[in-house]
Amino acid sequence: MNDTLLDIALRHAEDHADRAGIAPCPIAGLSVIRSTHASELQYAVSQPLVALVLQGRKRVRMDNEVFDFGVGDSLIISADVPTVSQITEASVGDPYCSVVMELDKAVLAELAVDIKAAPLAHYSPIRVEPTDEEVKDAAHRMMKLVERPTSLPILGGQMVREFHYWLLCGRHGPAIRRLGWPSSQSQKIGRAINLLRRDFAKPLRVASLAEAAGMSPSTFHQHFKAITSLSPVQFQKQLRLIEARRQMLSGECPPTIAAFNVGYESVPQFTREYARMFGLPPARDTQAALASMRAA
Repeated sequence: MNDTLLDIALRHAEDHADRAGIAPCPIAGLSVIRSTHASELQYAVSQPLVALVLQGRKRVRMDNEVFDFGVGDSLIISADVPTVSQITEASVGDPYCSVVMELDKAVLAELAVDIKAAPLAHYSPIRVEPTDEEVKDAAHRMMKLVERPTSLPILGGQMVREFHYWLLCGRHGPAIRRLGWPSSQSQKIGRAINLLRRDFAKPLRVASLAEAAGMSPSTFHQHFKAITSLSPVQFQKQLRLIEARRQMLSGECPPTIAAFNVGYESVPQFTREYARMFGLPPARDTQAALASMRAA
């Protein structure tokens, strides 16, 4: 069977996609995104990842930068940054489809040393480039492996390593080298970000985050904002609000409970900050989003 990468990805999504169109794969960090309609705005504090668009189009915004991309393009997000994304072109006959891989910093670190890929001083955390043929070929073989689960324990790790190798050697290499450089500020701030993501509902202790990064509090603040475009407090706030919105949209709980679940002690404060980020108070935003999804 000589299936294309798109054929395999759509087949996997058909069998495994959840209500949001996300189909996890048995290879850690790998997933397929599928949608038969243009989506509402999706808010996230994205982790470093690469997305290979196989069909349809998407738009991603970070601050005042807007990235429109489609078939044959790859999006790289090389830092934990806040994004607003939207699938802009999709239909039942030609659904939007992309293969997404979260970047493995340990694999990048190992490869960066092996190929002597020194980090660059300046880089943009979001980039769109045409997909390198070697990257597409590695993704194709990785997705074929997903359909042969008995081979995954033996070949899965090797395929993930090869995929990261071709990323480092290709167009996106300069943007992701810093992620794999052990002494880089990105690696140090990444340790603090992992703590923030894990404990976002708890009171913020900047001193503990700075200690995890091996920096003084003032140096930590400076590098954290340079890499993520947010202060630690703003980063935590976005994580809380995005998770609260997810809980409400999934029907898990009403706004008041969601606010307390994510660490807010004041519902009025939660309501103000939620409306500032999403444009509507929690209850109205949830109703509007659910109505949009039902219409789609």
